[in-house]
Amino acid sequence: MSVTTSPANPPGSTSGLGSRAAAGAAKTMAGQGARMVVQFGGIILLARLLSPEDYGLMAMVTALVGICEILRDFGLSSAAIQAKSLSREQRDNLFWLNSGIGLVLGLIVFAGAGLIADFYHEPRLVAVAQVMSVTFLLSGMNTQYRAHLSRELQFGRLAMSDVGGQSLGLIAGVCAALAGLGYWALVIQQVVGSVVGLVVSAIGSRWLPGRPHRGVPMRSFLTFGTNLMAAQVLGYVSQNIGQVVIGYRTGAEALGLYNRAFQLLMMPLNQINAPATTVALPVLSKLQDEPERYAAFLLRGQTVMVHIVVAIFAFACAQASPLIVLFLGEQWRAAVVIFQVLTVGGIFQVVAYAAYWVFLSMGLARAQLMYSVVARVLIIACIFVGAHWGALGVAVGYSIGLALIWPLSTIWVSRVGNAPGMAMFNNGLRAIIGYGICALVSWLAARQWGHTPVMELVVGVPAIFTAFGLICLVWPAFRRDVWTILHSKQLLRRRA
Repeated sequence: MSVTTSPANPPGSTSGLGSRAAAGAAKTMAGQGARMVVQFGGIILLARLLSPEDYGLMAMVTALVGICEILRDFGLSSAAIQAKSLSREQRDNLFWLNSGIGLVLGLIVFAGAGLIADFYHEPRLVAVAQVMSVTFLLSGMNTQYRAHLSRELQFGRLAMSDVGGQSLGLIAGVCAALAGLGYWALVIQQVVGSVVGLVVSAIGSRWLPGRPHRGVPMRSFLTFGTNLMAAQVLGYVSQNIGQVVIGYRTGAEALGLYNRAFQLLMMPLNQINAPATTVALPVLSKLQDEPERYAAFLLRGQTVMVHIVVAIFAFACAQASPLIVLFLGEQWRAAVVIFQVLTVGGIFQVVAYAAYWVFLSMGLARAQLMYSVVARVLIIACIFVGAHWGALGVAVGYSIGLALIWPLSTIWVSRVGNAPGMAMFNNGLRAIIGYGICALVSWLAARQWGHTPVMELVVGVPAIFTAFGLICLVWPAFRRDVWTILHSKQLLRRRA
């Protein structure tokens, strides 16, 4: 069986792996920085051009059919990245599997558009769902192109695909909004972004799939993918069931407010967690048989990710009111408290995220599925309890559920994967305490001396940086974590 590898890096070799990971991380984070600027700019522009109801209508469709995006992937992208060897024939078969699944799901969504509209009692959703159905085919075709780029550590080309699709999609969406197309601007943005992302990934991969092949061993990919997909479905349901409940009970406007708050939460999570996984997964997969190097890379990667995201969320929570009012507009003020509650949940989500790396890199899809059944059912139960108090209650329930599963995740991976669970937990705890103090200082300072949204930021920004500096000064363990982040590239190269 021929193996797709680089001549300079034969199978099983870890020579230069740290340098490649460091270079890949730099390219990925640069690309994600550009992508975050584009996405945040899009949120600001479209939030001022569109209403909460427009976003609510789009969220009604995506909350229900978004699960098809997970089914479309079927866990096969991670299966391809995680595999120790991958022949060209296997890669061809994976491409056609993902494309076929995407086509079938697109046809199902197109045919079921009327049922979606009937569920929400909103006839406008028929056309929205039918147009959105084409994105499943496009994403299905793109799955293995992206997996190939990730497996080959071509993170710069992956970043080009992400940024290009997001940028041109945003331009198309803004043009549609300026033309007065309302919620159709959001639909157009998604479709254009999917088309561009596919084209750029295909060109960057420099690979065209051959015909499907018989007699090629595929069972390991399908087994891994099925278990992973089931776990991801549970995760998706736990994240989005609240939006379905809000849309069904209270309508598009309330859902629009919750959806914008939730998307503001997910933007830094997706822009940092997803590319961090893109870099970490192939490297950790190659270090499976070297426990000490595996643990060192895992903890350093977690430290970088946790400190960046928790710092962002701490500031966003402390200054949520001026940020939302100034950037999105006064019509979104009702989303402030919802967003603050969700950011607390987001902090617990990110400190537990490294457990996901352990499950994937070690091929523990079955163990991940069992963990997800327990963890996600717990979150869903908390959401349904909170739903009795409307959108804010859903946010509270979701955040409480995430807080409860954080210690559970570290215990689970330390048992099934021999991961350094206690060290992972302590990494997260230090970040929560340190940045929690910074956020409290910033919020109190802005509340005391800021009398307008602009003044709240003028006071709150230096306050949080001052608190951060003092914590670094008096807390050696926190200071070491920050040093690790500042020197992560050099550390990775030295480990090589």
